[in-house]
Amino acid sequence: MHAVGHCSRCQTTVEPRLSLQWFVRTGPLARAAGDAVRDGRVRLEPPEFAKRYFSWVDNMHDWCISRQLWWGHRIPVWYGPDGETVCLGPGEQPPGEGWHQDEDVLDTWFSSALWPFSTLGWPEQTEDLARFYPTSLLVTGYDILFFWVVRMMMFGLYAMDGRPPFEVVLLHGMVRDEHGKKMSKSFGNVVDPLDWIERFGADATRFTLARGANPGADVPVSEEWCQGSRNFCNKLWNATRYALISGATTAGELPQPGELATIDRWILSRLQSVIAEVDQCFEQFELARACDLLYHFAWDEVCDWYLELTKPVLSGGPDGATPERAVTQRVLGHVLDELLRLLHPVIPFVTDELWLALNAGLFELEPDADDLSLVVADWPQPLEEYRDEAAEAEVTGLQRIVTQVRRFRSDQGLRPGQRVATDLVGLDAAGLAAHEGLIRALARLDQPGPEFAATATLAVTDQVSVLLDTRGNIDVAAERARLGKDLAGAEKEAAGCRAKLGNDSFVTRAPAPVVEKIKARLVEAEAEIARLTAQLAAFPAE
Repeated sequence: MHAVGHCSRCQTTVEPRLSLQWFVRTGPLARAAGDAVRDGRVRLEPPEFAKRYFSWVDNMHDWCISRQLWWGHRIPVWYGPDGETVCLGPGEQPPGEGWHQDEDVLDTWFSSALWPFSTLGWPEQTEDLARFYPTSLLVTGYDILFFWVVRMMMFGLYAMDGRPPFEVVLLHGMVRDEHGKKMSKSFGNVVDPLDWIERFGADATRFTLARGANPGADVPVSEEWCQGSRNFCNKLWNATRYALISGATTAGELPQPGELATIDRWILSRLQSVIAEVDQCFEQFELARACDLLYHFAWDEVCDWYLELTKPVLSGGPDGATPERAVTQRVLGHVLDELLRLLHPVIPFVTDELWLALNAGLFELEPDADDLSLVVADWPQPLEEYRDEAAEAEVTGLQRIVTQVRRFRSDQGLRPGQRVATDLVGLDAAGLAAHEGLIRALARLDQPGPEFAATATLAVTDQVSVLLDTRGNIDVAAERARLGKDLAGAEKEAAGCRAKLGNDSFVTRAPAPVVEKIKARLVEAEAEIARLTAQLAAFPAE
């Protein structure tokens, strides 16, 4: 047994050899780099990395910068014929004959530390240097916070008269495999991005990475997630294609709120909230949260709900073109136009193609039409006059009814197209009477006939109940068992919340938002218990 080191790649014995090396005295440089963050001239995002940053700059040893390699920047030290040693600046030559340059090269990170100013013409005071130094934002991985960021800070402050090279440092994580393991050729878990681009598309690959990019956190990726991103791009493509077939347009002014139907007011109100939330996410560098918001708004609210809710209007019906249809076409065009703009930073190619198709009627397609692109379009701004909490609450009630009925049908194994005679009770009290036709169409519910007999009751809210004639269609025992299981889960959730709120130590020490969240969960669980209890009571005995 021995403790001789071996190279992890080639298994060659690693033996130290004493030799002369060049060092940088880092004390003053490191202190300046620490002060720039402490006094707010440079901000680290996320802020929790500041502790790691200070632990390095406050305890930095002198830095060995010489390397015995055949490539890299030669160390600018020259030796004279009489034992002289001089360090020469850029463009300077040795003073006479018989001088030779040190054969070592500079450490890679020494050369990299020069990047912010050396690439802009330094030491000459060029226009580029005056314009682009310092830059506003540096985006890099947290694993090179010390190797690169700290070194650039030290050299930038030293060479540029105390001015740091950047204002904000955004630290992202490392891309890992689906098991959270670091990708390595040795492990055989490396993903070739060109392969994914070929199979799933560049946009799907880009969106997969962006959707996992939480500040400072690692990004796990797998082929299944990239497939999901490709499906999302396909969904967006098909939704825009359907909208164009249905006459969606961006031409003309957007109708005023008073001219809109409830469904149109709802989607426009939700759009304003999404624009504001996405803006906030980007400002705070929460790219993953912005992607998640846009994903669910596009898929769940625009495609799954708005397009379905507006089909009766967009189809035209027996009357063909109507004022209501024209209004909805304009609203649909506006929503898609704004959505494509919001998605463009993370899905650039698909959104550009769809946006050009959606707005084709607005462009004079001259020979220079190739210059048109979504990348130069205005970024969306929230329109406060289209916020409508009443419309959102009304459509939320409609969605809850349809969702509950659909879940009931799925649990009972009813075919998607199988219609069930149903009596909808309490729609007037809930302000949803105007949407009865939509509810019945989306949930496949028929009007109750003369032989109607309610065999199952869904207590959707305190005001609305759905009475279904399920004779011959459902398994009563299975449905009672499902309701009992859901009730037990709700009671367990409520008991856990009560236990936490009954603990004085938790209530006094936990942050106020956390306590409020537990209270909200308790209210929600109690409401669910009441709903399920009423539903079980109304359900027929086995």
